[in-house]
Amino acid sequence: MHDLDIAKNLLKKNNYSLVIVKNSRILFKTSASGIRELLTAVDKIGKNLKRSAVADKIVGEAAAQLSAYSQVREVYAVTLSQCAKEVFETKGIRYEYEELVPHILNMKKTDLCPFEKIVAGSSSPE
Repeated sequence: MHDLDIAKNLLKKNNYSLVIVKNSRILFKTSASGIRELLTAVDKIGKNLKRSAVADKIVGEAAAQLSAYSQVREVYAVTLSQCAKEVFETKGIRYEYEELVPHILNMKKTDLCPFEKIVAGSSSPE
């Protein structure tokens, strides 16, 4: 079984919000929601994220840029934004998704996610 398949299965079967797998080994998993968890993973795992597979419930442009910054190999998203899709295509990151949406909204669904606003239009993952 490939890393992305392992991550996807864990995400779906265990109700996780984020799972990261590399070389068939689970590097990170959480049920907490929000991009903060991906930031935590990037901080904790660092360079070992290179060539890993990420399964995440919601992936917007900010998460896509973090994935590119960390040199993630492939990403699965339950919900993927159009901007994130464009980042993956530009950066050559393999991706899969279930639902494509125009934008990722904040928790109250009243405006764009604050992280999406920060990275909007940025071409550099740094």
